[in-house]
Amino acid sequence: MREYLRELIDGLPVGSPAPSERDLVGRFGVARMTVRQAIEALVAEGLLERIPGKGTFVKKPRTRVGELRGFTDEMASRGKQADSLTLISRIEKAGPGVARALAITEGDAVIHWQRLRHADGEPVCVENAYLSEVLLPGFLQRALPVSLYAELGVRGLRPGWAEDSVRADLATAEEAELLGLPDGSPVLRISRRASSDDRVIEVSSSTYRADSFTLWVQFADR
Repeated sequence: MREYLRELIDGLPVGSPAPSERDLVGRFGVARMTVRQAIEALVAEGLLERIPGKGTFVKKPRTRVGELRGFTDEMASRGKQADSLTLISRIEKAGPGVARALAITEGDAVIHWQRLRHADGEPVCVENAYLSEVLLPGFLQRALPVSLYAELGVRGLRPGWAEDSVRADLATAEEAELLGLPDGSPVLRISRRASSDDRVIEVSSSTYRADSFTLWVQFADR
């Protein structure tokens, strides 16, 4: 329902009326609460706005060019509740690839945090994050945070710059089992290298379900 509404209003002029809850309930035969939640999700994203006494209308999209967000904030912007299941949380020796990406020496201590990420209770991605242990002393000696970026912000290390690479692939057997997919299902692989004040803070690789996650990227002409 949410994605149908998103496609329906895409390209409509700002101020155009959105379909009413009654029309959508009658068209799809779903509960009114389901329709209301879908509309509220798009209101939260800034795509729709409710005007008391008048109705719901298409809103001018928010400009989010270059905004850097972690998974928790990204899901919140889509009107979804994020949560995670930690699969791995330990100190490891940096391999050559991770060491090069984090700008440290091979064999240096790194924090490896692997999580199964959920949105509204449904598995969305498997995320592997690698963090320099020197920059985050005691990270694993306390309760792990819900949001990595929120924790980095508390430590004055929230990333202000990042580069992502995205490619299509097929899920491995282990990924398929974790994500509730048939073996060999299509997935999106997103790799990130994030920095704060010229210090590389996070290197991560995330495998997203291609059937339930759409990557949105906005551009602007300078």
